[in-house]
Amino acid sequence: MASSINSLEAIQKKIDAVKLFLSVSLSIANAHTVDFYTCDVWDQFMAVPPVEVLTEITLNGDHKRAPEHYLNHGSGTTKKITFGFCDDSKRLVDVAELLEAAYAHSLPGLGVCVGRTELLQSLRHTDNAQPLEEVPAAVVESDEFMNSKKSHEVQAMSEVVASLAQRCRVKQVIDVGSGKGYLCSFLSLQYGLQVYGIDSSSVNTHGAQERNRKLKKYSRAYQRHSKANRTPTVMPPSGQEDLEDIAPGEREGGDMVKTSGDAEKEEGKGRRDGEAQTNTTGLTDRNEEDAMTSLTSAILLEDNSLPELDQSDPASAPEDPFLSALCVGMVEPTSPRVPPSELSLEERERRKRENLERKARSWVNSGGMGSGMLYSPLTSYVTAETELKEIIGELEDAVMVGLHTCGDLAPSTLRMFVAKRELLSVCSVGCCYHLLSEEFDPTRQECPSSSVCGFPLSGYLREQSWFCGRNARMSACLALERVAKGQGIQMESLFYRAVLHVILRDHYSSFKSEKRVGNVYSKATSFVDYVWRALRRLELDESKLSDSVIQGYHDTYRPRMVEMEAFNMLKVTLAPCIEGLILLDRLCYLKEQVQEQPQPQWHTTDLGCISLV
Repeated sequence: MASSINSLEAIQKKIDAVKLFLSVSLSIANAHTVDFYTCDVWDQFMAVPPVEVLTEITLNGDHKRAPEHYLNHGSGTTKKITFGFCDDSKRLVDVAELLEAAYAHSLPGLGVCVGRTELLQSLRHTDNAQPLEEVPAAVVESDEFMNSKKSHEVQAMSEVVASLAQRCRVKQVIDVGSGKGYLCSFLSLQYGLQVYGIDSSSVNTHGAQERNRKLKKYSRAYQRHSKANRTPTVMPPSGQEDLEDIAPGEREGGDMVKTSGDAEKEEGKGRRDGEAQTNTTGLTDRNEEDAMTSLTSAILLEDNSLPELDQSDPASAPEDPFLSALCVGMVEPTSPRVPPSELSLEERERRKRENLERKARSWVNSGGMGSGMLYSPLTSYVTAETELKEIIGELEDAVMVGLHTCGDLAPSTLRMFVAKRELLSVCSVGCCYHLLSEEFDPTRQECPSSSVCGFPLSGYLREQSWFCGRNARMSACLALERVAKGQGIQMESLFYRAVLHVILRDHYSSFKSEKRVGNVYSKATSFVDYVWRALRRLELDESKLSDSVIQGYHDTYRPRMVEMEAFNMLKVTLAPCIEGLILLDRLCYLKEQVQEQPQPQWHTTDLGCISLV
């Protein structure tokens, strides 16, 4: 967060400003698209034509009035601020003023954001922070095994997380809601951090484990190959051992990496096939004493500091890319293994022992780094009351992170951060705001009995019983930039559903069915086909309609589709303000803990909401 918002009172003032704006405009965000024509939503909220709205939104780059214009509304001015709405009719009369106000009450307009570069510089230029360390010869090109959007997010966030871990002098990271484990794998391979990825889905956990297993093998093989290219010497036997882990089916065209160990690799195919089922690799020609010695060495090596790299010096960066020829099959999870609960006690002990031996061997072979054995996927449902020590037996001081933590999981991570002394820092990027449980929403279902609601989080907003509403929170999930480029909203699908609602109103007395239409649009070839499919899904009498009647509804409302497009663009324009209020509420909650529970480990400069840009 920017230095200008360095006190609880300052945050509360920003929250008040956003609340004032949303108290006038939130009704637009909460309007339901299904009711757009049955309730005549456009005339209910708008006193301007839709073309004017779309034109003004196209020019939105010019609507950046200074936020002080709105924040100083109580400083003796006689004009009552309406944010473009008529005081009497409550309808929108000035689109430009609404857009100006929307920008002024977003996080950038409020001046509470800090760029990622500035944040990283702040983390690295402190008294106790060390230079950011990376695993030697482990440059992970993340776009080789994930799409470009995910690659950008993972690289950007992993650097922030690694810097936080470096500043706090910890080597453990706990990723809550880790999903497929992309961030976990990147943090462990690139920065050598011990990462525990916790996800409630066993399918995700197994998939992440399998994906990371394959990445580890290519990481080891790649590092050996890189060393061989830089040093023209005979590859040591340990290189053959690393390459033996790569199954022939995991290559691309059979020419991924070729060494003198290929012959031995073919001879050991049967052994490798068996190992792939148990995900274990036994020690070759080692007795129990050697295994224990290696394990002890691994523990000692794990306590040593990582070699420092000068990030400002390009010459110090690793030279070669990672996973340059990774095939599509490498990023797809394989069939899940036998659940641990179905294994015998002897088998579980054997696997645990072999896993420890393999970890020790990998640490020794790689000089203590780059083994890729630092990521542990775990399956568990996490709430604010979860005891991490019951999930992670080797829990130490750690950084808690979450990339796209869904719904109530994001506020739960903040509550855990406050309650657990072993969590020294938190970096949470939430998503799926529509899945947040709101304490004061009159239409909400009851919050889970085992936990508190996800919004509001701060005592400040809870005292005011503030709520946004599900439709508004759903709007907050959309990005104006993407929608402006034709991404994010299927306008024709929304139009079909709204016109269907008119048909249900006119021809069926109980048109608010308990059944849901669902994703009928993706299978429909036309509006007529869409309606027939929807009627069958709702189990309604099809004899009341004909193709011509259905098409007549489409032709009647098709010219008014521009109204729906303009209205939804206004909803998306309000999205940054709604998201901003949710994030300010979380920041306010953290600041409240500093004020109410001052403890030595609390540092107010460490608190803030981090967003990837």
